[in-house]
Amino acid sequence: MSFDNLCKLLSEKYPERFASWVLGTEQTCVKVLKTELSIEPIRADYVTFLQLEGRILHLEFQTKLESTPPLPLRMLDYWVRLYRLYRLPITQVIVLLLPPAPETIIETAFRVENTVHEYRVICIWSENPEPFLNDPALLPLAPLTATAQPQALLQQVVAKVNQLEPRQRPEISTYTQILAGLKYNQDLIRQMFREGMMRESVIYQEILKEGEQRGEQRGREEGRKAEGQLLILRLLTRRVGELPQQVLERIETLSLEQLENLGEALLDFQAIADLETWFNTLE
Repeated sequence: MSFDNLCKLLSEKYPERFASWVLGTEQTCVKVLKTELSIEPIRADYVTFLQLEGRILHLEFQTKLESTPPLPLRMLDYWVRLYRLYRLPITQVIVLLLPPAPETIIETAFRVENTVHEYRVICIWSENPEPFLNDPALLPLAPLTATAQPQALLQQVVAKVNQLEPRQRPEISTYTQILAGLKYNQDLIRQMFREGMMRESVIYQEILKEGEQRGEQRGREEGRKAEGQLLILRLLTRRVGELPQQVLERIETLSLEQLENLGEALLDFQAIADLETWFNTLE
């Protein structure tokens, strides 16, 4: 799922911040490791492996407990493969993004006869929101943290996003809105973020000012579209590398709704071919 994949992207983009949060101590020397493990190669799509000083941190993000093979067995399997490869102590942590059904038992160990393998589970809905609100790297997870007033928490998140540096704000805002979609109504998310962040955008303000001379509604639409194009180009470049001129021209022709759809789809892109496949779905 794109939600899990987005968490992997964030943890690899900000490895020191995620390691510091999970371990509860400041980590300054963190290296992202490859996620292909022998003996039989497997691809851990929603898993992050970080090498700390004398330790490996294995982070796994899950929206659901259900898994094939079951999560406890997967954690044991990862541990054996990691230890065989690096011969270092390993801390394993599952970050659950959504609460399971009532009465569900959240297992924290694999147990079969004499074999017992333990790991940690962080339930994001039980976490104090303050550390997330005060760290841009963790801010996208803030809407999912503990609160008795969800809408008030979302308002706090929007305010924190608006305080970010202009260069950082669009990207973090997009990540935050996508993850907020796990818990909040999409119309509410769009309303609150558009009213907050887009009115803070210098690009949006310039286009809106010009648009007011031609009609307020048209100016708003152009501002949103220009903002969307800028963000999509930045994210695509990070995902698949430098974009050919014909791709840039194609993106300029997309409607605002198509830009929003591309913003969600690109989280699963691995190469420029994935973008071409997405374009083909529009025809």
